[in-house]
Amino acid sequence: MKKLAAVSALIMFFCASGCNSDINFDSTSTSLSTISETYAESNANSMDSNRSAENSKPASTENASSVPPDTTAEKVSESVISSEPYTRNTRISDVINDPVFGDYGRLIFPVDEGYYSGDTLGDLRLTWYNNIDPDKTVEIANYMRSHAEAGNVIFYDIYSDLEKAADPWKKDTGLFFFKGEPGAKFAVCSAGGGFAYVGAMQDSFPHALELSKRGYNAFAVIYRPGAQTACEDLSRAISFIFEHAEELEVDTDCYSLWGGSAGARMSAWVGSYGAEGFGEHALPHAGAVIMQYTGFSEYSENDPPTYACVGDSDGIANRKTMKARLDNMNELGIDTEFHVYKGLRHGFGIGTGTVAEGWLDDAVKFWEKQF
Repeated sequence: MKKLAAVSALIMFFCASGCNSDINFDSTSTSLSTISETYAESNANSMDSNRSAENSKPASTENASSVPPDTTAEKVSESVISSEPYTRNTRISDVINDPVFGDYGRLIFPVDEGYYSGDTLGDLRLTWYNNIDPDKTVEIANYMRSHAEAGNVIFYDIYSDLEKAADPWKKDTGLFFFKGEPGAKFAVCSAGGGFAYVGAMQDSFPHALELSKRGYNAFAVIYRPGAQTACEDLSRAISFIFEHAEELEVDTDCYSLWGGSAGARMSAWVGSYGAEGFGEHALPHAGAVIMQYTGFSEYSENDPPTYACVGDSDGIANRKTMKARLDNMNELGIDTEFHVYKGLRHGFGIGTGTVAEGWLDDAVKFWEKQF
């Protein structure tokens, strides 16, 4: 069954154009095959002339979903590794190349450098994102470093060496683990990035860290850009967690999927179709989906309970579309919750220092209600 190979191009166009509308699917029975066929004629290259973010670089969807980026020219020329804790003034390249992280340090930030700017942790900017808190960025980097130095595994490959050799793009995937209480339930967080890159430092790492502080085992998935491949990687990540649940010390019952923007679409699709819908063995579906800022409208009776939030100044995600979807799900008897935050634009993450601060606690309560 065709799933999402073509829809990635249209999603990237809408995210890059900054329009106040999103891709809409009007039928409750819309299938992934229908989505692909409907948008098979989309011109991915149209986004190049519309990308407005100052730190973005042109890239077609075909290149984003089929050719690994050139990572040979990483910012390493003047990196100086220090044993001191990271600060706002720490160079991003020093984090990437810190020996404690080994090869996966390059996955902490977007592997395609065209989607972020700034030389230091305090200066980090990500395409299509707002309200980045530099102190949270520093906290996350130090959390990762301290746990890695202590010998804790914070990163897992989700594909074997053979699979990565057969498809080099899979080398840029994996799971960052933010461990909670042993035996606690788990959540998988998927960052957005228009299916062109993975904005984890704003859109999944902060969420996973905060969930771990509340005792839950949280994972942030690094996936291949492209809607289809992203859903395949999220599904593989869920399968990996189930397969290694005893080693990871996680409870697999009523797990949750979290995502912002493109990551929210991933969570919704996998929440509805399950890991089996994207090439994995059949597994229990998520107990809840937590979505931020995406005008996704497809729904069905198979959707899990869903929490959603968005800012009313978001020029990419249409809040009316989001609200209409949840209303339709309610009519099917599916539990939902929706919040709109005044003045916030796209990609506010966990909302530190904004009117949305504390939304994550509301979302956790919604998830817990499903236990």
